[in-house]
Amino acid sequence: MWLRWFPWKFAIRRLARSHGFLDPIVLLSHFRRFAQPSEVMVPIELLREGVVFHARGLVNSRVIQQNLDWVWPYWIGRQFDPTSAAFIPRAYSLTHVNLTARNWTAVGVPDCDQLPIVDPRGLVTPFWDGWSLDAWIVPQTGEALFPSRQTNVTQYLDHAEGLAVVTSAECGSLRLESRTDVVMEPGPVCRLTLRAQADRPAWLVVSLRPCNPEGISFVHRIRVNEAGDQWLVNRRHRVLFSERADGHAGSTYARGDVAGRLFHGRRRQTVVCDVGMATAAALFEMGGGSRELTVHVPLQEKAERALTADGPRSGADRWATELEHACRLHLPDQRMQRLYEAALRTVILHAPGEVYPGPFTYKRFWFRDAAFILQALLCAGLSERAGRVIERFFPRQTAGGYFRSQEGEWDANGEVLWILERYCRLVGANPPDEWAGPIRRAAHWIVRKRLPDGRDTPHSGLLPAGFSAEHLGPNDYYYWDDFWAVAGLKSAASILANLGETHEAQRLEDEAADLTAAIDRSLERARARLRVPAMPASCYRRLDSGAIGSLVAGYPLQLLSPRDGRLLSTAGFLLDRCIVGGGFFQDMIHSGINVYLTLHLAQVLLRAGDPRYADLVRTVADLASPTGQWPEAIHPRTRGGCMGDGQHTWAAAEWIMMVRNCLLYEETAERRLVIGAGLLPEWLHEGNSMSVGPAFTLWGPVQVTIEASVQTVDVRWNGQWRGDPPAIEVRVPGFASVTAADDRNHVRLTVQESA
Repeated sequence: MWLRWFPWKFAIRRLARSHGFLDPIVLLSHFRRFAQPSEVMVPIELLREGVVFHARGLVNSRVIQQNLDWVWPYWIGRQFDPTSAAFIPRAYSLTHVNLTARNWTAVGVPDCDQLPIVDPRGLVTPFWDGWSLDAWIVPQTGEALFPSRQTNVTQYLDHAEGLAVVTSAECGSLRLESRTDVVMEPGPVCRLTLRAQADRPAWLVVSLRPCNPEGISFVHRIRVNEAGDQWLVNRRHRVLFSERADGHAGSTYARGDVAGRLFHGRRRQTVVCDVGMATAAALFEMGGGSRELTVHVPLQEKAERALTADGPRSGADRWATELEHACRLHLPDQRMQRLYEAALRTVILHAPGEVYPGPFTYKRFWFRDAAFILQALLCAGLSERAGRVIERFFPRQTAGGYFRSQEGEWDANGEVLWILERYCRLVGANPPDEWAGPIRRAAHWIVRKRLPDGRDTPHSGLLPAGFSAEHLGPNDYYYWDDFWAVAGLKSAASILANLGETHEAQRLEDEAADLTAAIDRSLERARARLRVPAMPASCYRRLDSGAIGSLVAGYPLQLLSPRDGRLLSTAGFLLDRCIVGGGFFQDMIHSGINVYLTLHLAQVLLRAGDPRYADLVRTVADLASPTGQWPEAIHPRTRGGCMGDGQHTWAAAEWIMMVRNCLLYEETAERRLVIGAGLLPEWLHEGNSMSVGPAFTLWGPVQVTIEASVQTVDVRWNGQWRGDPPAIEVRVPGFASVTAADDRNHVRLTVQESA
């Protein structure tokens, strides 16, 4: 190894020093010292994505700041405005990236991989990481309406027919409404419907922009067809107008934004820009009244111009079919109700075959995110879709048994085995025989991966140091990985027992017990070192926000009892030290309020009967965007996205699980179904009713109805149990807990039974 690397190290050092750079070999050596030694320092996939991300940021830094007279996306206008709370000084920052308004909403139809996104001001990006379309109203006299520059803008998600984002902007007497959705013609087409109003002569303008919510996206060539109702962009993609434009304008980087050249040569047919910053505008005269226009962008390359004879077909029928058997939720709080409906559509939209944590920045696969998203799909009754996603897991398994999405993430095998067992139990299906081999290999991989159990170090018997969940910090011996490994071994044992491999199942149960003992010993050493029972992120860390990862032992894995002192002490530390703006603030990487981690904390509190879960739930609802979405991390001041994807599927999945568990959840080890434990006090006003179902549980689907009056709360349930029914505990906040008799499906709580 030394002989192989020595010449390269020498050459790299000499090249760097000759140009006045720091020695990268020494720098890398010091960098590695901040983390525990591990096989994989950082997954190559994330390094590659990081390079791409900051390469775009470097382009942004070369383009934006000296061209602030352009009409840029909303995030740029805010982040580069020195009077805005979102302003970030640029100084020595080599890359300029969106850190204050990472918010967007995807539109599409079930089973379609194309996911156009819409930013908070209606900017539409039809293709992944591509150029965008913007709509303006430009009057002959007076101020123009550029939505990205307006404060008087509203936006909402419309799912009455399919799935659409509707954005309305006003500037004085100018009004512009845009509606973006995906229709089938028969292939998928992004449709932008515009309705404009003006009280004086004006033009409705559709402009092609060489940028998106992440920054610059190069446009080199735009050609207008002879009929004047179509653009061809970069010789690949078509933009089709429902009628001939009254004029066209175009510009290059050297000439500046087309927004400043709308009436300079309005018959320009082709724009070519070597820099890749070509812009174009199609102008439609409005007079002093209103005008409507529809823009179509075929999402498949080489799509033809002609539309179907009877006009575009929406995806409404696909959505209706998909949602027909989904779990219905009814809450008296209409905002939380809408958030559930939006979250349901988000998880469906992002599971077309693979499952994606987001439509843009995170449109790729992780087993970690997939496990949580699939849990929500299953509990919402969308088992067929979940099953199709799960079938794609097995080709990702290596010959050695490792389920690999990114190298060096030791939690993946536990997550896969856990969700496979959850799938079987929630659906009520026997595991297929062909699963036995992959499950056995995955479990054996965990067993082999464990470190020797010498009991002489805090990490003895645990999994090796690894990258794990990136929000926990540098490579370390993370309890998150170990808890997932225990759950995975237990799940593998359960599945193999059902397949008749009782000896192998017992062996894996023993391995799970042995790993649990190693974790307990390590946690005892951490307790002695920290002098509190709270669980740090790793056996070598002090208590910090990374401890949120250790809550996985309570939710969703239920490896610890609801009131385990270690679990509650960890939750208490996080509540005391890591709450900002009412939500969990993750210092590591995210540097923002994280919705799905806030809900993990709320789930632990709910299970423990701690009423503080309710404020966390309310905060998460408050943090939702106008379209009912959450970015991965939220800026504590601007409340805009500051990290990750602007529409985070894992966050949507956790909202589904949170509101579902507020109405009913399982205590697995006790075979107990708990009903009503998370009902918010404001839901229990007289005349309010709530229902959920058919909700998949570990013992069969169930329908629950809860009705409140002045003196009573009536709780009814109807379960289609598989085998013996679970114990039913009705635990409504403010009332004494009641365990129902086996032959009952109704409990009435009265004020006299108040706890």
